[in-house]
This record gives sequence, C-alpha cells and structure tokens, in this order.
Amino acid sequence: MINIEKYLCKVEKPSRYVGGELNSVIKPKDDVFIRYCFCFPDTYEIGMSHLGLRCIYDTLNRIDDVWCERSFMPWIDMEKIMKEEKIPTYALESKDSIKEFDMLGFTLQYEMSYTNVLAMLDMAGIPLYSKDRGESAPIVSAGGPCSVNPEPMADIIDFFVIGEGEEVVCEVMDVYREHKKANGSRKEFLRKIAEVDGVYVPSLYEVVYNEDGTIKERIAKDGVRDTVKKRVVEDLNKLPHPENIIVPYTEIVHDRVTLEMFRGCIRGCRFCQAGFIYRPVREREPDTLVEIAKKSLECTGYDEVSLCSLSTSDYTKLDTLTDKLMCYTNERKINFCLPSLRIDNFNLSLAKKVQEVRKTSLTFAPEAGTQRMRDVINKNINEEDILKTASLIFNNGWSGCKLYFMIGLPYETDEDVIGISELAYKVQNEYYSIEKQLRPKGAKITVSTSSFVPKPFTPFMWASQNNIDEIRRKQYLLKSEMKSKIINYNWHDADLSILEGVFARGDRRLSKVLVTAYEKGCRLDGWNECFKFNEWMEAFKECNVDYTFYNFRERDYDEILPWDFIDVGVSKDFFIKENEKAKLAVTTKNCRQGCSNCGISKLVKCEEQLNANKN
Repeated sequence: MINIEKYLCKVEKPSRYVGGELNSVIKPKDDVFIRYCFCFPDTYEIGMSHLGLRCIYDTLNRIDDVWCERSFMPWIDMEKIMKEEKIPTYALESKDSIKEFDMLGFTLQYEMSYTNVLAMLDMAGIPLYSKDRGESAPIVSAGGPCSVNPEPMADIIDFFVIGEGEEVVCEVMDVYREHKKANGSRKEFLRKIAEVDGVYVPSLYEVVYNEDGTIKERIAKDGVRDTVKKRVVEDLNKLPHPENIIVPYTEIVHDRVTLEMFRGCIRGCRFCQAGFIYRPVREREPDTLVEIAKKSLECTGYDEVSLCSLSTSDYTKLDTLTDKLMCYTNERKINFCLPSLRIDNFNLSLAKKVQEVRKTSLTFAPEAGTQRMRDVINKNINEEDILKTASLIFNNGWSGCKLYFMIGLPYETDEDVIGISELAYKVQNEYYSIEKQLRPKGAKITVSTSSFVPKPFTPFMWASQNNIDEIRRKQYLLKSEMKSKIINYNWHDADLSILEGVFARGDRRLSKVLVTAYEKGCRLDGWNECFKFNEWMEAFKECNVDYTFYNFRERDYDEILPWDFIDVGVSKDFFIKENEKAKLAVTTKNCRQGCSNCGISKLVKCEEQLNANKN
C-alpha cells in the first residue's frame, strides 16, 4: 500500500487521489482470485463522470472472486511529485501499484488520451510495448469507442474489447480464471482470449504494406479468425444498471445520477461515428429507469438526475418516463436534465416539464448553417425546425441557448461556413421578435464550432481532412461575421483536430510515434495548457512517419483500411452509398421511417425485430 497523505497538501485537488468515497468497493485481498483495475486515461473528475466506468466497476464487483478498482491519470502537479518520489500509478481502493494487478482495462474515449495510457503504464514500471512485458506483468487491455480502430495502439495493448463490454468482460474473467488456475503463460492466455467474441489480439496478426504506404494485406496467425465482430448487449432491460454509484468528495464534470435510457441512434448523421458503431437502438422500459433513478438517488444523496443517450428526444416513451420521474423528483426538489435534444422534435410540453424545478441551459446541434450542408451530412432538420424551437424556448422563459456546428465538413463551401453566422442571427431575431417587456432578460446565444475529423465506420471515412491553415481561415471568416452583442462565438483548436485525425484513421505504424511523443513529454494532450504540438511534429519526423498521409488525402473505395477487419454490423457498401448520396446532398430516412438496409440486422436484431418478439 502506498502512503500518499503527506503529499496531498502540495497538490491542487487532493480529493482526486485519496479514494474512500461513499459506495466505493473494498474487498479483502485474500477473498479474491482476480484483481482488475479500470484505468481511465484522464483526470479523476472526467473519469468519474463516465458511465462506462460505473457500469464495468459494478459488473465486475458483482463477481465474488473478482475485485475491480480504479486508477486515473494524475494532474501535472501530482504527476511531478509521483515521479520525484517514485510513487507508481496506483489504484484508489487499495493504494496498490497497478503493476500488482492481474489485468488492467483502459477505456479509449478520445484519441488524444493515448499518451496518458503510456504515462500510467510507465509510472507503474510496466513496459510500454506489449512484446516487452514478462510473465509477471499485468495483462493490458483496452476498450471504448476508439477501439473500433485499435491499430495505432496495436503494439502497446495486449488485447482489445470491440463493442459493449458488460457481457464480454465477464467472459474474459472466466477465461483468465482458468488460465490462472492452470498457471498458463501470457502467450497461451492471449491465444485463448482471441477466441472470445469481440476480442482482438493485435500480436496474432501481421500487416504488410504497399510501397505507397497503404495496406497490402493483413495476415491472421495461429489459426485466429480474420474478422472480429463487435459485441452487442441485445436486451438492456436484462442488463444491471449501476445504482450504488460512487459519490466523489470533489465536484466532477457530470456530478449527478445518470440514467442510460437507450443505446444506439436512429438518425444516421454521416459525420457521427457513435451513431453507426452503437447500432441498433435498444431501449430500457420507463418503469425500469424510474426504479433505477429512485435507488440511485437514495444511495447517493444526489440532487440531480440526467437522462443519457445519443438523442434523448428520440426515446419512444419519453413523455411517460418524464411524467413518472418528475412525480418523484419535483416533490424532493431534485433537478432534472434533458441533454442531447433534437431540434425537430423538441416540444412545449417537454420544455415546461424541465423548467418546473429550475431552468437549465438548452443545447442544440444544427451542425451546419445551410440547408444544403445539413442535407450533405444527413442531419434531416430544416431551418423552420430550428427557428420554431428558438421561438419556443425564448417565449417560455429561457434567455438563451447554445448552438453547436462543425466546419471543415466534406463538400463544404465558404457560403456554408457563413451560413452558420446567418442562422445565428435568425435565431437572435426570434428573441427580438418578442415584445420587450415579455422577453427574458440577459439574452445570450453561444455558437461553438468544432473542426470536422473523419472517423472510421462513417460515410466520410474516405474523406480528406482540412489542413490547419484552412481550418483557421474558416474560423476567422466566421468570426468576422459575428458582430452581435448577444452572440458569442468560440471554436476548438485546429492543431488538436489534426492530431485527432491522424490517430482516428491511423495504422499500427503510429505506435512508435506515440511512444516517441510521450518520451518527449507529450501527455494530457486533450488539455490546452499541456498540449505540445511541436514535440508531436518532432516525433513524426524522428520516426520517419508522414502525418499528412493519414489526414490530407482522399482514399479510394478499394483501399484496405486499417480497421477493415472489424465488423461493427454496418456494411461498407452502405457507407459507400451514403457518401455518394452526400455528394448530391440527398438525405436518407431515419431507421423508424424505413429501414435503409445498413446491414446491422445481420449482426444483431434491430429495435423492430425485438419489439415483434416481445409481442
């Protein structure tokens, strides 16, 4: 056990590092056979807000002979102390070094967290490359959305979980339990685990490249399968939802009870990776969600509950759920949040419900400023929807809203960029159209733009990404159009988006770049104050890797992509058809309006099939 108490007075937020929170799980070491550490490669307040951590922590700790603990990336002040005092990366529950665990599970939520994985391993004395780890080292695994292209981390991670983890992680524990009892070798375990559906072991595959740098072929070794299919939990109502969630001592990003209403999305926005890799839609029943909320609120003392999904207002029983929930929350003065709202199906009844206890800011994502561009990305909303919703919220007491857009989208013109400003002014006009004495005071319209990053398993995965100069030119073009006192414009850093794009569509040759960049001091790259773009550029140069190869070229449909061996259920033919429709600004109906034959039903039953079976 590591004693850290004497160092806590020297750091900004000591509560990040102490553990012992309400509902954290402590098991006697002698009573457990497998020790697993969920490693979140970012700071405590971000990791503790992550629903996936709560789910896996709850799932594994329900198993008697397994103890799941937590570890997070320390902030720069604590990291400095840990390195100076030779304090290894440790788990909050036991204060043991993560090097002492049987298995580590990293979640890859964001490409710019990859160097944090390296930092956490390195500080614990665990070799960075999987090939260098001996028999006594922990097995290093990873999952999360970035694992749908695991190749940039292929030389670092021992095995990946592709898809949803609650069921597969239990199967992994079963395999490891038998392996540990038999005192098997590391190599033998990795070969066995490769047979579990949804598990990918990079060392069991070889990649051969063409002279131009593209992939020539992938070779599966030792009889392993050529394709890895993602794991999907078919019935969420049968899946336990964490209720005794850990209550931090410090404020975290999402400091409240979070209810996962459903998984998947019906929409098919062409830029959105999550909308495709989490298909199909599977909903929890309202009564189940209400009971989870009650138990969670009672177990934690939280005064806020939030609904969680990719598109909350697409939940088919939202009115029933909100009515039942608010019967419980209103009388207890518990706040109720509805994030991820759709502009085209936001209604007055819903607006009045969420303002009964206290108003919260409303956020919408038109994504593009012109109708042509919204059709290109298949957003399936129109200007009338946007302005109608703006009028609705201003007339019902909200003083403003946040609008999210993207720039740098495929087939975008300057007129589309300027259209963002024009749309913001039209939203402003909806506010000023209300009689002055009736307008809510302190009006504020926040316009935010992020830079489009092409992602695997989207119709735009073949697209070229805008370079830094082009992104900045568009940002300044839009900024010059924003002159209103009540419209505030902010944007994301262009340098960061470029690196995100490299690792989103990268191959396993990037593992050495990651290690080199980390050795140059790159970590916590998602934080502006820590990001070191020049050091990244030096790392690419030293490794003789041209980063522009991964960003600034259009790929052919017949090119072998680094992630082609993974089956997320949506076919490549579907993505090609969607990209061709995008070029013509032709939209595709959402899943409830008619099946678009994306292919997911061949992997798992869709919502309509599941409902038919229940009936």
